[in-house]
Amino acid sequence: MSLPAKVMRDGQLEKRSSGLLQLWKKKRCVLTEDGLRLHSCKGGSDDAPDSKAKELRFERMVTVDCVEYKRGLVYFTVVMATGKEIDFRCPQDGTAWNAEIALALVRHKNLEAVQTGRNRHLSTAHLGSTGEDEEL
Repeated sequence: MSLPAKVMRDGQLEKRSSGLLQLWKKKRCVLTEDGLRLHSCKGGSDDAPDSKAKELRFERMVTVDCVEYKRGLVYFTVVMATGKEIDFRCPQDGTAWNAEIALALVRHKNLEAVQTGRNRHLSTAHLGSTGEDEEL
C-alpha cells in the first residue's frame, strides 16, 4: 500500500463543463505530487467535497497552457495525453493555480526522467560486464 501523496495546494477552481452549454462549475481542487484531484462542491458546503473525485494524474498530463488574463481571472487549459483539453479559471490574485500545476508537472516529469535514466543504467550494467572491473 502506498503512502498518500503530499498536498501542495488545496482550494477552489472553476472548470468548464464539456457539455453543450459549457458552463463553469466550482470544484474543490487538491494539487498533490501525483496530480490534481477535482471534487464537486455540492450542497453549498465548500468544505465537504463529494466522495468520488476525478483525478488528473501527471503521468497522463502533457502540458498546462493557453493562459489568458481577463477581468481579474486567469484562464488556462490542461492538456492530457489523449489530446483532451480541460479548461479552468481562477482569480488572478496571489499565486496562480496554472503556475503551480505547471511547476508540479515539470517536477514530476523530471523525476520520471531521472528514474528512467537510472533504470536504463542499471539494466545495462546487469546485462554483462564490460571487463573494466575484472582482474586479469
